[in-house]
Amino acid sequence: MTASNSPADNTNQNSGKPAKSGKLEVADLITIGVFAALYFVMVCVATLVSTLFTGGFGSIFLPAIAALISGCVYMLLAARLGKFGGITVMGVVIGLFLFISGHFVLSFIASIVFPVVADLIAKAGKYKSKALLLVSYVVFSYGLTGPILPLWFMKDAYIASLQARGKDAAYIDGVFANINTGTFFVSMAAILVCAIIGGWFGQKMMKKHFIKAGIV
Repeated sequence: MTASNSPADNTNQNSGKPAKSGKLEVADLITIGVFAALYFVMVCVATLVSTLFTGGFGSIFLPAIAALISGCVYMLLAARLGKFGGITVMGVVIGLFLFISGHFVLSFIASIVFPVVADLIAKAGKYKSKALLLVSYVVFSYGLTGPILPLWFMKDAYIASLQARGKDAAYIDGVFANINTGTFFVSMAAILVCAIIGGWFGQKMMKKHFIKAGIV
């Protein structure tokens, strides 16, 4: 009669694969920093594209373009880390970049709220559910709306902020030239559509290249 495996036996069998800690460690923060830098590069690319190809609508479509091209970065971070806090920290870091670069101070709030919610959604699927990761990415993508939401909802404060930075009336008029109810809904819808496409593409790239290559 063969004895059943004891907990000690199981521990020995699994000793080659130490369990991940649920808390962020120094190595995790380094990983997050790398991916935050990659994501920031994608935001810079999106800024260039939106400026060149969307004319006066550049700023309000920047989050949508960023969502379209950043899915791989997000999905790879979620797969590599698999811990709560990683998505949140990356969002906050990006928000700090935006704040330092001179964006409206209250725009930083969106860079906290949306990433935290996105992190919670991804955590609900243990960072493995494709459906929840896609939803999570869509929510995270709205974190970049911080710099543009005040254009519609805090116009006076935004104008005061621009004036404090030395912007003249012509510049301010150009900023608000396309700000109306219609462009608000178009901008938000564009983020939704582009994030779904970008997230789906990111998951496809994960399966086709990164998983096969043993990166995750």
